[in-house]
Order: sequence, then C-alpha cells, then structure tokens
Amino acid sequence: MLTLASEAEVLARFGRALADPIRCRVLLALREATSYPSDLADALGISRTRLSNHLACLRDCGLVTAVPDGRRTRYELADERLGHALDDLRSAVVAVETDRTCVDADEKGCC
Repeated sequence: MLTLASEAEVLARFGRALADPIRCRVLLALREATSYPSDLADALGISRTRLSNHLACLRDCGLVTAVPDGRRTRYELADERLGHALDDLRSAVVAVETDRTCVDADEKGCC
C-alpha cells in the first residue's frame, strides 16, 4: 500500500539517500538512464551485493523503483523530477571551510 509522505519526510528521505556517496553515484547514474543492477555495479566498480543493499535503501526511501523486465529487474528514478532536483543540487554553490569536520547536529555541530 502506498502512502503519501509529508514534505519533511520526503526531504529527510532524500537527505538520507544522499548521505552516502555510493547512493549519490547510483542516483546520478539513474538520472542518465535506467539500468540493470549488474550494469550499475560494473559501472560504479562495486560488488553486486553492496549495490543491492544501496538499491534497497533507495527503494525504501521511495527514490527508485524496480521494474520487472522479463527475467531481470531494471531500476529507474521513481519520478523524473528527482533528476531535476539532482541537477539543481549539483549546480548549487556550497561554501565549505576546508579545516572543518562535519559533525552530527546532536554534537552541537552542523554540516
């Protein structure tokens, strides 16, 4: 059963997905074209098992969908607007102090 998430939940899911560099690379690859897990794993240079875990996370976050394709499963972005959002994030200017370390907000720091 599908449910609609609140705006804050959607942003939190997107942030959780983007918190890992491999998941970012998966999303960027899927932004370019749909793909099969074996092809994605090869393109990203990671094991299929590791990729499978990241795809499961991205599915749970609602950002990618698995599309049956005969005996295989193809992955794609759940919504084409996610590609536009990724483009916007990539083009955003972010100022980062090179001598600072990102810490969790609970530790009185912020990324």
